[in-house]
Amino acid sequence: MKFFIKFEKRLSGLGAFLSALFVIALVLLILTEIFSRTFFDRSTMLADEYSGYFYLASVFLGLGYTFSQKAHIRINILTARLSSDTRRYFDIFAGTITFGVIAFIFYRVTLMMMDAYSFDILSEGVSETPIYLTQIPMIIGSFIFVISLMAFIIKRMKNDS
Repeated sequence: MKFFIKFEKRLSGLGAFLSALFVIALVLLILTEIFSRTFFDRSTMLADEYSGYFYLASVFLGLGYTFSQKAHIRINILTARLSSDTRRYFDIFAGTITFGVIAFIFYRVTLMMMDAYSFDILSEGVSETPIYLTQIPMIIGSFIFVISLMAFIIKRMKNDS
């Protein structure tokens, strides 16, 4: 189990690193667009489209790390009044439900990407980017989130917060 927990920590750290790279790329893209319009009165014609792709990638790739660092918003109005054992069981229950939802999202996003690839769907923007390429970070990010949820459930079962 220790191997799995270490694996999850490294994997979510890699997701956070990639997420940060996409945020940097997003900022550089927007700055390039501003610079190009200000000084050359021209547009890159890609900034709107790709800023959305970069934002999506940064959000999905950062989900697992955010969860493993306990940075997601938790409403603990109910759990704050519970005993530690009851809270632990509640966390296991909620983690299991969340695991099911995110695993389903991972499955559906994978199917969506496979459809986009098989039908050769292109974006409607100027770039005509293959849509399946923009969906890969969604698959990777939701997979990392699933692994983070598994690690959370295992830790709570072992009573290791």
